[in-house]
Amino acid sequence: MTKTAWVFPGQGSQAAGMEVDLTEIPAAQNRFELAEQILGWSVLDLCQRQQEQLSRTFYTQPCLYVIECILADLMMERSMMPRLVAGHSLGEYVALYAASVFDFEAGLRLVKRRAELMDAAAGGKMVALMKFDREQLQAQVDKTPDVVIANDNSPMQAVISGTPEAVESVVYQVKAKRAAPLNVSGAFHSPLMASAAEKFQEILESVPFGDANIPLLSNAEPASTTDGTKLRERLKQQMTSPVRWREIMLRLPEEGISQVVEVGPGNVLTGLIKRTCSNLELNNVSSVADLQQFSTP
Repeated sequence: MTKTAWVFPGQGSQAAGMEVDLTEIPAAQNRFELAEQILGWSVLDLCQRQQEQLSRTFYTQPCLYVIECILADLMMERSMMPRLVAGHSLGEYVALYAASVFDFEAGLRLVKRRAELMDAAAGGKMVALMKFDREQLQAQVDKTPDVVIANDNSPMQAVISGTPEAVESVVYQVKAKRAAPLNVSGAFHSPLMASAAEKFQEILESVPFGDANIPLLSNAEPASTTDGTKLRERLKQQMTSPVRWREIMLRLPEEGISQVVEVGPGNVLTGLIKRTCSNLELNNVSSVADLQQFSTP
């Protein structure tokens, strides 16, 4: 029997019009209406605007959460259930929702506060490196204060995060095929987010976490668990800890996974998995059209 994992993308996968074929589905309409009540603005309107506004952290994270949760709902309605879930950064909140750790509304309130705090962060810089020497990168990061590997995305792709001076110093010292600054306001997934993380704890502690009904691999600790207490603790660490996506990908075959479905806009995660675990069957569900094709026997 095929053992399937669902993975949920994070910030960077958003695209204008990503809600386009969900608007006529009654269940999706209900989600959009509830989201507008919680957020004070319309996800539908934002998704139809220019990419620049949609790419602002304040809006990006709630929009992705809502769209991806709707897609997960539609898949589960069709009795398409995963055996394992994981999400990249923001996507971990959707994974927790899909595993019934908290409900849609509670998750959106968490994401709303997270987006507000991260959008307000300032004074940091993030740069993505492609095709680099991993040992050289780690050595430079280890000896440079105020910079960390924030996203360990694959053997050949990583994001460093820290103060502008520290990040630029590492980029200068490390040979990479490409170094691309990210359009973000702060040093996400680094100790420089400690103040924001502390403020976030207030709402995180107020949300009940149940045990997951599907094992989940967390960004901060890529070992599968269904324990709600452990999942909450790992989420506490997420804002200041690296996204250990490379380890999550390598864990998939060890968990017996043979098929991975990326649920959400784009194909960033399946692209990373293809280059890291080439024997896994990969699929993408970013729209109702994809879902109908994928669910057809």
